[in-house]
Amino acid sequence: MKFAIVILNWNGKKLLQKFLPSISAHSAGADIYVVDNGSDDDSVSFVAENFKAVRLIQHDKNYGYTQGYNLALRQIQADVYCLLNSDVEVTANWLEPFYALFQKPEIAVAQPKILDYKQRDKFEYTGAAGGFIDSLGYPYCRGRVFFTLESDRGQYDDTLPIFWASGACLFIRCSVFHELRGFDADYFAHQEEIDLCWRAQNRGYQVYYTQQSKVYHIGGATLDARHPRKTFLNFRNSLFNLIKNLPFQRIPFVLFSRLVLDVFAAFYFLCRGSGKQAQAVFIAHLSFYRYFFKIYKKRRANPRFVKNYYHGCSVAFNYFVSQKRYYKKQACKPDSVSTLLG
Repeated sequence: MKFAIVILNWNGKKLLQKFLPSISAHSAGADIYVVDNGSDDDSVSFVAENFKAVRLIQHDKNYGYTQGYNLALRQIQADVYCLLNSDVEVTANWLEPFYALFQKPEIAVAQPKILDYKQRDKFEYTGAAGGFIDSLGYPYCRGRVFFTLESDRGQYDDTLPIFWASGACLFIRCSVFHELRGFDADYFAHQEEIDLCWRAQNRGYQVYYTQQSKVYHIGGATLDARHPRKTFLNFRNSLFNLIKNLPFQRIPFVLFSRLVLDVFAAFYFLCRGSGKQAQAVFIAHLSFYRYFFKIYKKRRANPRFVKNYYHGCSVAFNYFVSQKRYYKKQACKPDSVSTLLG
């Protein structure tokens, strides 16, 4: 089985200097690609001069995470892609568990355990030990619920189905990626991996997490978590996910609930003195309404819809009102990770 590790880069020479050596050292047997998204630093020349075995693909401008990968992966032949952020440190034998996992044809997407590069005993915000969404579409992870990060004490040392895998280190079967026509380019960045995993499950595939592989992620190396642009993309794209992938009868209730809760989120930002983030929530909704019908039409590509797509509760309510800060305190799980509704 042929693996291709594909690293999307934008003005990230320092990150490539730091992390490409470990990727090269620990990825024997896999092809390594750096896809440059229109950088104006000397990332490309650095890779070309110092990593002769790494293959380069150059874009003429910054196409974002979504289209940057879509354009590049059309040019790469492999059985499995590993889409790896440039700010990730891999470990010895990190690929071996995925060679075994992808022997099962029903598994289309997977991720490793993702820990914090700076606090190495803690889970990292983006992905942790596998992602889920709650009944209103809010994403969270085993090991990370909203702003609370758990320490890794072996509580998630398992291999099991999850709902979404992190785009920081996402393994996906090549044939499935192209069957799904890749990421939705209208997202640009953020939440696109949740949409991709949701669409894969709508087609009957499974998404998995395995603790047998471990990586360390800096997080926020290209765009700070508090940046209004990130707030805008996260809020808007989360709404995109809902109208594209929810069972039809759930859409009115969930969208109305999210509208109300997003107003509270904007008020929360204001109370914390983050006026620009509050404004970003408002702009996200304007953009969502502007593109509503365009995104809604994309539902037609789903042959069916996952019914039990969430852990059957509101994680937001549990976290902010009931003060349940940790994944295992949520105490609400579906009968299965994904049951298909024809």
